[in-house]
Amino acid sequence: MTIHKEGYKSILITAIIFAVINLLSFYFISFSLPWLSWLIFLITLGLLLFIISFFRVPNRQLTKGDQLIVCPADGKVVVIEEIIDEEYFKDKRLQVSIFMSPANVHQNRNPVGGEVVYSQYHKGKYLVAWNPKSSTENERHSVVIRYPKGEILVKQIAGALAKRIVNYLTVGQKVEQSAEMGFIKFGSRVDVLLPVDTKVNVQLNETVKGGVTVLATL
Repeated sequence: MTIHKEGYKSILITAIIFAVINLLSFYFISFSLPWLSWLIFLITLGLLLFIISFFRVPNRQLTKGDQLIVCPADGKVVVIEEIIDEEYFKDKRLQVSIFMSPANVHQNRNPVGGEVVYSQYHKGKYLVAWNPKSSTENERHSVVIRYPKGEILVKQIAGALAKRIVNYLTVGQKVEQSAEMGFIKFGSRVDVLLPVDTKVNVQLNETVKGGVTVLATL
């Protein structure tokens, strides 16, 4: 396991806060109220460990295959439905949405390999990520990857806690399947828009792993 580069600053700040709070606690509280000093230590240590865990990047055997669409994120499948895409395709698409809790790995990966033909950031609201309106009203970054059999759109969507979406892809870039696409901080969701006749391999409420679980078969 490694730590994602997006976490270096957050972890450093949290570590400094942890050190300062506990130094003050030891100096002013530990002799008169040792139990309170220990409680403060355990709470702040838990926060530090959570922040480190949030930015973890586990070692995985990544899934690749020309006939496969791979899950772009860790989390739980919360939506599988037909929608009308107003942003890019302007027609019916099959939407599969994955909700990421703060406990999930938040690195996002390319579901297919191909060429990036669209990349657009949208300002928006911070509705809870499982709200259906979050797909179109929340802050988000949309990317379309063209692969040999067509195009798919992937949306990184901010949630009530997610305040920063990072996307590393640019138009014209050639990308590999399951390689890193971006990162979202502190709870969010990723939507994948597929052709309506795509065979989906996941079910509602299924727990999936980014870069590993097969989302659909071409």
